[in-house]
Amino acid sequence: MNKLSVVLYKNQPAVVNDRDGDKYIIKFCTQPASPGGKKAVYGEQKVREKDVVLLHEGPCSSLDAVLGFSTEGMAAQLVETYELLMSDESTASEAISLSDLAEYSRGGFKADEAWALYSVAAGDVHFQISQDALKNGEISFTLRSADEIEALAKKQYEKEHESEIRAAFIARLKARKLDLPEDAKFMGEVEAFALCKTDKSKVLADAGISQTIEAAHKLLIDTGIWDFTKNPYPTRFGFSFDSAKDQLGAMPEEERLDVPGVAYAIDSEHSADPDDAVAFDGEYLWVHIADPASSVEPDSKIDIAARDRGTTLYIPEGTSRMLCESCLEDYALGLKEDSHALSFRIKLDDESQIEECQVFKTNVKVKRLTYKYAEEHKEDAELKPLFEIARKNRERREKNGAVTIQMPEVDISVDKETKKVTIEPEARLESNEMIAELMILAGEGAARFAFKNQIPFMYISQEAPDFPGNLPDGWAGQFARIKCMRKRSVGITPAPHAGLGVSFYSQVTSPLRRYGDLISHEQLRAFIDGRHLIAKDDMLERVAAGDAASIAAKKASRQSDTHWKLVYLLQNPDQEYEAFCIDRRGNDALFLIPSLDMQATLHNCSDVQLNDAARLKVSKVDIPEQKVDFKRN
Repeated sequence: MNKLSVVLYKNQPAVVNDRDGDKYIIKFCTQPASPGGKKAVYGEQKVREKDVVLLHEGPCSSLDAVLGFSTEGMAAQLVETYELLMSDESTASEAISLSDLAEYSRGGFKADEAWALYSVAAGDVHFQISQDALKNGEISFTLRSADEIEALAKKQYEKEHESEIRAAFIARLKARKLDLPEDAKFMGEVEAFALCKTDKSKVLADAGISQTIEAAHKLLIDTGIWDFTKNPYPTRFGFSFDSAKDQLGAMPEEERLDVPGVAYAIDSEHSADPDDAVAFDGEYLWVHIADPASSVEPDSKIDIAARDRGTTLYIPEGTSRMLCESCLEDYALGLKEDSHALSFRIKLDDESQIEECQVFKTNVKVKRLTYKYAEEHKEDAELKPLFEIARKNRERREKNGAVTIQMPEVDISVDKETKKVTIEPEARLESNEMIAELMILAGEGAARFAFKNQIPFMYISQEAPDFPGNLPDGWAGQFARIKCMRKRSVGITPAPHAGLGVSFYSQVTSPLRRYGDLISHEQLRAFIDGRHLIAKDDMLERVAAGDAASIAAKKASRQSDTHWKLVYLLQNPDQEYEAFCIDRRGNDALFLIPSLDMQATLHNCSDVQLNDAARLKVSKVDIPEQKVDFKRN
């Protein structure tokens, strides 16, 4: 740079006045002259060469001449230059310097006009300043395509006519006649509100629509932004439809007890994450559990992410796992020839009372079976003892006041392409009950082990229900029992779980999909290894956080199930359903539809008694409100 070179300083023109060592003394305008007669104010600054960008080597006449150079006609010249350059493939895609742009458009390049030409070109939609070149102290432009120019022009028009455009949109919205996809961008705000990502919506307010998530949901369906099958509930509760991303990696090498024989992972034929296996060796009941805690440290990134999720989210359209998908290959049981587990070795007396429970890190051979197969082979030598233990344990618990409630359950599946919903009743076999009983024994054994060894631990308890003396039979009786049940409690102080009929209880059998189980495994492994245990207060805080997230996930799952049931009803409008009266509320009757695992209230039912059967048909379905009206046929 020379004396009187024209430079760009903080995106404003300046002139080099002198040089002081490795720095340049530049003159620039700090306040332009005003129409009222106030003179311009100038300042000087010492700058490094990298602080300015050269516009022209100079010499210029003066800073005033640079600032006052007329831009008249430049815009038209630049448009002609753009058209000329775009007409030639060799120049259409090439960057062009400021001096070359001057040569093409004006036949020359003088210092006094450098700023004027630069400022006009920088504001012209046909040219785009190269930011990469600017960072390197150079000025160059690229040519925008016709599509880019059109988009910029549209954006500028929308900015200048924002109020008129918005008013026209609101008018279309009130008429429920949107111009899609153009209006979809305005509706993004309504979507965010309907998904609980924002707490208010100006669009709804301007359209005179109630600012409720249900009203927003209905509007999105009515205007075609959402299909009626859209499930917003996981997002509303803060859950992703994707599984956790952080990888656990391969299971670490460590000393493990080799357990002889074969254990059986018995689960649904659709299960992809087997995390428990059972066996009886003639003396001990073994309950082997997947061991992700071998790789997940307390308060690690993976641990905190799992705590924030609380549990794996199961919804009809898929599974969003608490831990990454890839961990199943290494940590689920029975997917490889040898499985690594955290195992509970339980010694039982003749009444299935726990005499002793020990916890080991193990290697075990696991064979996967379906509930159906186990049911058909429950008299086989390998499985028969497991069924006998389960029966005895259930008898023991029932003697202790355990409450058994059997309400219908259904399996809901959704075709990803067509969104067609299928609902099938879940069969409850004795093999299902057998596994459930053995998992209860594992939870009870783990709780007793932790209490005996004074390990800060997650305990689950429940106060005894207060049943009336005249409980009805059938579905009505099962429902009446549900209404009497107390809420469970989760904490670090052991207390009886009256619903299960046990004095100590914890959940430890699903660390791949429940955070409480995972943190319990972390604590048990630390005890086994002689490492530092999580303190009581920290344990309580983590247990509470994980349980809160788990409760939210259950709500998201329950409302997702309801959503898809309503979609199913809309897809099958002529179907009839067998229902049974399970409660009376004045002149209203509450019906249970077992094939849907759904309840429906019907009015004016003075002729209906508890457990009476009826045939119901849908009369109205409201997806956003999650309501459905049935009528008797």
